[in-house]
Amino acid sequence: MNLLHKLHWRYATKRMDPTKVVPKEKVDRILEAIRLTASSSGLQPYELILITNPSLREKIRLIARNQSQITDCSHLIVFAAWDNYTAERINHVFDFTIDIRNYRSADREAYRQSLLNSFSQQDAETNFSHTAKQAYIGLGTALIAAAIEEVDCTPMEGFDPFALDEILNLKEKGLRSVVLLPLGYRNAAEDWLVNLKKVRKPMANFVTHIE
Repeated sequence: MNLLHKLHWRYATKRMDPTKVVPKEKVDRILEAIRLTASSSGLQPYELILITNPSLREKIRLIARNQSQITDCSHLIVFAAWDNYTAERINHVFDFTIDIRNYRSADREAYRQSLLNSFSQQDAETNFSHTAKQAYIGLGTALIAAAIEEVDCTPMEGFDPFALDEILNLKEKGLRSVVLLPLGYRNAAEDWLVNLKKVRKPMANFVTHIE
């Protein structure tokens, strides 16, 4: 019930208070929650860029429809997905798992080869579409984690990803920006959305039961 209360509390904050800073321990817990998120085959094919630098956020605001949350927030998270699945990346994850668990199995090695074969037959754009979807799973966790911490946030797609990739030199890292998440605290006096009722589909129109 406490989780549902927090989810009713959260909303996509339109105005943030630039004078308020999210404590490091709260940010760290949100980041850790994202890190622990499920991903396809456990590959975690995306990374996070955490930005507090004011001048850098000013540049990003210019290519993000001048949305004020980007500069008024406390921390800006950029979800950046792998630009492609490569043998090197897949093998690194599998080898790392073996090192951590100190366990190797024939079934796991067969699964490794299956993934290598499958992704190698797809073009880079198709593979990027898949990695981007994994980043959105992380975004969903981030929204819930922020709500639990009573930290406001706003998921944003309204930006020029190619321009952001250039600003952050993501291409050199084999990454592409997918979505932004400013973290901060609402400016209740100036946010037109803060006191409006949350609107969602009725449960009867949202869930189909098949028995």
